[in-house]
Amino acid sequence: MAIEPKLSHTAAMILQAINAGQVYGFSVMEMTGLPSGTVYPAMRRLERDGLIVSKWEQQAIADAEQRPLRKYYKLTRAGHGALEAVHKRYPLLEKLIPSAEVKRV
Repeated sequence: MAIEPKLSHTAAMILQAINAGQVYGFSVMEMTGLPSGTVYPAMRRLERDGLIVSKWEQQAIADAEQRPLRKYYKLTRAGHGALEAVHKRYPLLEKLIPSAEVKRV
């Protein structure tokens, strides 16, 4: 029997933002209004718990756009399941951060 993760409102907002297409840290911060000191530690915990995965972009892409490398995030299957549970716990979350049509892992 799977144990449903108990996620904070902050973690729920981050999962919803990633599901809505905000796939790197700064865009999650912009979407949620949360500071970096909250977002990045929470995303590390979500990744540790298997709810999201990350991948660094190629250096050539960042160089071409003359900016630092970005670390991109996406929900795992467990993350999608947790997000469904979160929607039951925080029903207004989907209205605050509308979901994008994202292909599941």
